[in-house]
Amino acid sequence: MISMMHSNLSDQELISNYLKGDNASFEILVYRHKRKVYSSIIVLVKDPQLADDIFQDTFIKVIDKLHSKKYKDEGKFLAWVIRVAHNLVIDHFRREKHYPMIRDTEEYNVFDRLDLIQNSAQDDLMTKQTEKQLQELIDELPFEQKEVLILRHYCKMSFKDIAKCTDVSINTALGRMRYALIHLRKLIEERHLNLFD
Repeated sequence: MISMMHSNLSDQELISNYLKGDNASFEILVYRHKRKVYSSIIVLVKDPQLADDIFQDTFIKVIDKLHSKKYKDEGKFLAWVIRVAHNLVIDHFRREKHYPMIRDTEEYNVFDRLDLIQNSAQDDLMTKQTEKQLQELIDELPFEQKEVLILRHYCKMSFKDIAKCTDVSINTALGRMRYALIHLRKLIEERHLNLFD
């Protein structure tokens, strides 16, 4: 049961309390951010059991880093946790040799905004169908393009946070997003899909 006292505290206050021995504060942190962290993992690995394992490993690593004073608070705890999670995902893909080592050589300062799923009066079935088709297309993107698109549109992260989370410049993050959107549009046109009408 989450106490009201704990739930009103900032992430940094909860971290500070946890490091002083208040384990309930860490439980609040996990509860507060678990949906976004888990979502950012599952959309990349597509396997609930693997996602559960990586989610647990993420917070084990977070605990270790907090206790070893390796976390520097800049008001971006969620972005930091997602970065930890994504590093574990990348480690998994590297171990499995499924990680595409793609390097962007060009950087862009602008990107074409694409609203992935319009909020409309579609019924649930149509929405689920659209989401399924869209997810299948996103799955075909190179890993680095897929990652930035997921962080931007599903986790609602800023490009500044995405750049920090993925250890690249903001221009590179923008460039990857631009490539991802161009790639998606091409796939949509090739398959004559009307996902965004």
